[in-house]
Amino acid sequence: MGKVALEGIEFHAYHGVFSEEKKLGNRFTVDIRVDTNFKDAMLKDRLKDTVDYYKLYQIAKSHMQEPVKLLEHLAHLMVQDILKVYPNLKSIKVVIKKHNPALGGVVNYSVVEVNYPEDYQ
Repeated sequence: MGKVALEGIEFHAYHGVFSEEKKLGNRFTVDIRVDTNFKDAMLKDRLKDTVDYYKLYQIAKSHMQEPVKLLEHLAHLMVQDILKVYPNLKSIKVVIKKHNPALGGVVNYSVVEVNYPEDYQ
């Protein structure tokens, strides 16, 4: 068992409830971590035997381009698409940070973390 991760993926996107967020957008950081069995990849040096982090990036990118209101929903959509490509993963963690959320005060970022399968039971 091993982990494959992308950390600190940055996007400018338009997610949020407030009209300012929908018009101006914001900076987001996404982390994706998956647990998988990549023993064959270690032994045979074949990409097909592990999780391709390019595919993980493309999933994150596609969802960041489609505005939603809630980061919880956004993370869920990412988890669902990751499972479509890699249905045998043991676990998935998606962390989304919204930098400088529009709260009327100084806040570095808000964070939502979705964990599969724990959050789906």
